[in-house]
Amino acid sequence: MLRKWLLVLLVAMFTASAFAAKDKNSIQVKGSDTMVNLGQAWAEEFMAKNTGDFVAVTGGGSGTGLSSLISGTCDIAMNSRNIKEKEVTLARQKGINPNEIKVALDGLAVVVNPDNPIGKLTLSQLADIFSGRAANWKEVGGKDGSIVLLSREVNSGTHVYFKEHILRKNDPKSKEEFAPAALMLSSSQAIADEVAGNPAAIGYYGMGYISKKQKALTIAKDELSVYEAPTIENVINGKYPISRPLFLYTNGTPGGLVKKFVDFILSKEGQDIVLATDFVPINR
Repeated sequence: MLRKWLLVLLVAMFTASAFAAKDKNSIQVKGSDTMVNLGQAWAEEFMAKNTGDFVAVTGGGSGTGLSSLISGTCDIAMNSRNIKEKEVTLARQKGINPNEIKVALDGLAVVVNPDNPIGKLTLSQLADIFSGRAANWKEVGGKDGSIVLLSREVNSGTHVYFKEHILRKNDPKSKEEFAPAALMLSSSQAIADEVAGNPAAIGYYGMGYISKKQKALTIAKDELSVYEAPTIENVINGKYPISRPLFLYTNGTPGGLVKKFVDFILSKEGQDIVLATDFVPINR
């Protein structure tokens, strides 16, 4: 009986040791759906060059990523928005010290179906459309027909950015919200698919999701400004009016495998992947 229990104990110790070794060589990255394809591209290239290391990348939204970091269920949170003060407070209450790392820039594309004759809008027209003040395409120069609004869900950093910068026009006192009729979709790809099949739809997402199945609108700050397309060059030179930084958040200054992965992301090779996935590198 004693030998049996000793054997069980040895197996348990071996298993725990194996899991500890595995955990030491693996990290979990979670968050922004805008960044998930970029994150997976980083992880694939990193693991190809570091065969003993494992990086798992999943989406779910910026809020989900930060919640996971705060709860200790991921090592890196991907965010398409800055962390909020209430999230910082909650993190510190749980012994987590959020550390912000800017890793790329993104232009936020506003897209319609290719059959829609609308090709350009101002920021004010976008605010009117997504708040519901303009509910028919003819109100913004299009054909007579109801506008189908598509938005990311409230947990998305893209949703938060669009609301704060377009609907609320960067006014912290504004209480403007998306129209009640807006359909809140769970991913950027879901918006892309819906726009591709619905001539009345309009939506927004990171410009890395643009394809021939959607038409990206040119956007102007106002009617007297030049209408600019969501391109890498226009984000770099600041001409495109809907652009934003993309972040990683870690618990304190990165160390170990987290640091190794972050260093790769900020290297020339990691920033080349940013460019290859239609985002804008911060290090060129």
